[in-house]
Amino acid sequence: MSVDEDRFEARRVLGICNACGYCNGFCDLFEAAKRRPALTADDLSHLANLCHGCRNCLYACQYAPPHTFAVNVPRTLARTRQRGYAEHVWPRAWSGLLVHPILTALLFNGGAIGLLVGMVWMTVPSEMLFASQTGAGAFYRILPWWVMMLIGILPLGWSMLAIGMGLRRHWRATRPDARVSARHLRSAMRDVLILRNLSGGGPGCNDLDDRLSHRRRRLHQTLLAGLLLSFAATVTATLYHHALGWQAPYPLLSAPVLLGALGGIAMTIAVVGLVWLKWREDRTPTDPEARAADLGLLTLLFLVATTGLALLVWRATPAMGLLLAVHLGSVLAFFLLLPYCKFVHAGYRFLALLIEALERETPRCP
Repeated sequence: MSVDEDRFEARRVLGICNACGYCNGFCDLFEAAKRRPALTADDLSHLANLCHGCRNCLYACQYAPPHTFAVNVPRTLARTRQRGYAEHVWPRAWSGLLVHPILTALLFNGGAIGLLVGMVWMTVPSEMLFASQTGAGAFYRILPWWVMMLIGILPLGWSMLAIGMGLRRHWRATRPDARVSARHLRSAMRDVLILRNLSGGGPGCNDLDDRLSHRRRRLHQTLLAGLLLSFAATVTATLYHHALGWQAPYPLLSAPVLLGALGGIAMTIAVVGLVWLKWREDRTPTDPEARAADLGLLTLLFLVATTGLALLVWRATPAMGLLLAVHLGSVLAFFLLLPYCKFVHAGYRFLALLIEALERETPRCP
């Protein structure tokens, strides 16, 4: 479908939903759609990001396939979301990276890992590269500290800029005149942390079929916890290095190692669980493009988590040098692709929830 055809289908489907009203208690989406009867392109962009794909509406809908109306809200809005990411991506010329997300993830990982492995292969003597490195500063005998910092800071800084530009475009198109307070931010953040809209009408999502569960919601929370723990490990290690003068690698029972290990384990469990759900799920409410985007992001996260855990397990062996290069390569690829993979959905969802917090206090005029 073209963009215009996607929007026409989204208007058709949500127009039927506005007339019916049966699913209005399931999530924020349907009340928000009623406040937007015109269903402009910007309205559709907001509504698509407000939908968390709980799928309750599909299995409750009397007009769902095989009915002639063929109302399929989750699939329709998932496709609209994907088109929205491409429309707001910055720079626009890089939107092609969103077209084949799994291939992009594998190519970037292969290239980044090859670059880092080649770098250490050419710059580190083989007798050092393949020797057991232990004690303070062992990692820096393979790659200097300043190189590791550049690997993290430069791509992450670029990605934060690119994501910020895309979110700015989206915000200016949806609620440019909104006045946001700390209360609105707290409300949106609470919805993010508890993933309220992934509980459907309360009893959970239709993760696999028409049976309700909280599996997907719990796995997303586990993934978020893993990312936060890994970030905490990085911050703690930075404090160790700069404030205390302690050089990595740190002891197994130190805060950076414990936080990083827990974060890597949580991310791995969550990724494996989410892939299992996608393998077993009913494909009716799933858009193929959105499903590929999900799997592309899960590929990136799995490689970051598992290579980090492998480095932790074998850091005192001759394999440490190459494992360090492989892990840093996977981190480099992940950071570079943040604006050009499904990861950006977190920012768009947050803005959608923030708009809902605003409108619950000051309803939007249709």
